[in-house]
Amino acid sequence: MGDIVVTQFISLDGVVEAPGGEDFRYPNWSFAFDRGADGERYKEVEALQASALLLGRRTYEGFAGAWPEYEGELADKYNGMPKYVVSQTLASPEWANTTVLRGDLGEAVARVRSEVDGEISVPGSIRLVQGLLQLDLVDEIHLMTFPVVLGHGRKLWPETPDKTAWNLVEATAYGQDGVLVTVYRRRR
Repeated sequence: MGDIVVTQFISLDGVVEAPGGEDFRYPNWSFAFDRGADGERYKEVEALQASALLLGRRTYEGFAGAWPEYEGELADKYNGMPKYVVSQTLASPEWANTTVLRGDLGEAVARVRSEVDGEISVPGSIRLVQGLLQLDLVDEIHLMTFPVVLGHGRKLWPETPDKTAWNLVEATAYGQDGVLVTVYRRRR
């Protein structure tokens, strides 16, 4: 059975919108900080250990528009691995090994979890992540926190039906700017 692992770039004030995107008040805001070679390697290893991707439509479109053009170990992994896209509007995905999930989010994620052994990585995909958190379907959260307060933008945390408890598994600062990676595991 697969584990749902959310991975986000996040500001100190909880903003996760467009950390590497240009259609935002602060374009590419995460690139203003040095996370060092070890921080880059952390993100690469994190991606390589995933067994599948679970994406919202907008994140899927960004990934599908970019990754097929790249080469190398990470590109090979992303291009070859199973990808699941939660969307009511995506009709015919063109990126290899992509399945569109429609209908009830909880039921769709349960099917994916039963099909995939290992980590099911959920990068970005703000609305999807909020839905997963509201349904208490997230097993692990990886946050790469950048030392900035943006004061504007979409935030990660939705209101949830109840409180949930998490265990801190890892905390490491990377680069000259002290970009902090924290990993939390859901306490069940």
